[in-house]
Amino acid sequence: MLIEPLPASLDVRKAAARGAVVSGILKPVDLLRLRPLLAGSEGVIAVEMRFSRDEVGRYLVEVTIEADVQVECQRCLSSMSEHLSCDSSLAVVWTDEEAATLPRYLDALVETETNSNLWELVEDELILARQPFSYHDTDDCKRTTVAYADPDAIEDAGESKPNPFAVLGQLKSDK
Repeated sequence: MLIEPLPASLDVRKAAARGAVVSGILKPVDLLRLRPLLAGSEGVIAVEMRFSRDEVGRYLVEVTIEADVQVECQRCLSSMSEHLSCDSSLAVVWTDEEAATLPRYLDALVETETNSNLWELVEDELILARQPFSYHDTDDCKRTTVAYADPDAIEDAGESKPNPFAVLGQLKSDK
């Protein structure tokens, strides 16, 4: 199955009037603001956008994104794969005042140009969908972090040390 790249821009008013559906793929390397948040350029981002108009005449965009990207594990600092998924309902508005009047179930997509930059829209949605911290499963990370541990510290951890608060216990029992 041949999957086309996602177009970079589109006139959302015309697309909504036609009820267009636009889909395609992107590579993480195509998204300049997302790239620094990733551990590598490998991965695939699949996007589907459904354009329509609602009963009030607003231009709507239903965005569905499924992405598999490489991020850095915050525990062991090695690369790991992460799946990002998001579904958003956006209303296209041209001013912040219009955005303030939208119902709560719609997010605003403020556009100042006739053509919307679809790649920036996908990038914004992925940045919002990304978890603030990514971790391997604990068992996967232990193997990696043991390699960086001080062997003397591991041996010392097994020895019992005197409790520094034992003196306080003696003072209490004297009364």
